[in-house]
Amino acid sequence: MPSQKIETGHQDIVHDVAMDYYGKRVATASSDTTIKIIGVSNNSGSQHLASLSGHKGPVWQVAWAHPKFGSILASCSYDGQVILWKEGNQNDWAQAHVFNDHKSSVNSIAWAPHELGLCLACGSSDGNISVFTARPDGGWDTTRIEQAHPVGVTSVSWAPSMAPGALVGSGLLDPVQKLASGGCDNTVKVWKLYNGTWKMDCFPALQMHSDWVRDVAWAPNLGLPKSTIASASQDGTVVIWTVAKEGEQWQGKVLKDFKTPVWRVSWSLTGNLLAVADGNNNVTLWNEAVDGEWQQVTTVEP
Repeated sequence: MPSQKIETGHQDIVHDVAMDYYGKRVATASSDTTIKIIGVSNNSGSQHLASLSGHKGPVWQVAWAHPKFGSILASCSYDGQVILWKEGNQNDWAQAHVFNDHKSSVNSIAWAPHELGLCLACGSSDGNISVFTARPDGGWDTTRIEQAHPVGVTSVSWAPSMAPGALVGSGLLDPVQKLASGGCDNTVKVWKLYNGTWKMDCFPALQMHSDWVRDVAWAPNLGLPKSTIASASQDGTVVIWTVAKEGEQWQGKVLKDFKTPVWRVSWSLTGNLLAVADGNNNVTLWNEAVDGEWQQVTTVEP
C-alpha cells in the first residue's frame, strides 16, 4: 500500500495517531488541545470528519474502543482529564464521560482486550494508574494502582486476554487481567488483578534502562507459549522482555541502541513485527528470526 500523507488541520504538534478497528478513520491528538477525526481511504485520500474540543491542555494520546461497544474514543491530556467521546449520528461526537481522578498529566491510556469488557487503563504523572470498567447500569467502577511509578507513569499496555499457550477459542480459561507499565523511574512493571486488587507480578521491577521509559507494548501472543513486552526509553534503547511460564523471571534483551531517544513501540496484530519510532524521525520494523535474534526488516519512508 503506498504511503499516504494526511493533513490533520492541527495548529500544533501531533502527539498520537490511532486508527480505528476497520482502518477507515484516524484520530489524532495534539498540543492545540483538540482531537481530529479523519477519514482515510485508498483511492480518495483523507477527509476531515470532526474536531473534538474539551481538553484544556495538550492531548497526549487517543484510543478507540472495540466496535462491539459502539463508536467510542478515549483521550488523555496534560490537564489531568480522561475524556470518553461517543459518536451518535455519523461524525457527531459528544463527551460521554469525563474522568477527573488524576491530579496531574495523564500520559497514556489503553483499552483492555474486549473480552474483559469496556475497560480503560490510564497512567499519570501523579504516579498512579487507574482502571475504569463500565457497569451494565452505565456507571463506572474504578480500581487503582497507587504509586505504580512514584515519579510518574509514562505508558500502560494490556496483556492479551488469552494466557500464553492457550488454544485460541478454547474458552475454558478465565481471561487474564494483566498490565505492563513504564515510568520515569526507568523501570517496566507488570501488574495482575487478584480478587479485585492489582498486585505487582514481576519481582523485581524490570530494570535495564538508564533513563525514562517512554513506551511499553505487550505483544499479541496468538497461542504462543511465551509472553513478550517491548519497552522504549529516553536512553536510546528498545528492550524485548520475555517470560516462558507464569511465575518465572522476565528476561530482557536489547533490540538495539538507537543513539537517540525512542518514543514509541507498536506490535503488528499478529505480534510478529515490531515498529519503533525514534528521535531521528525514523520508523523501523523488526522481527524475530528463527534463532531468537531480532533483525531489522525495513525502514518506513516518511
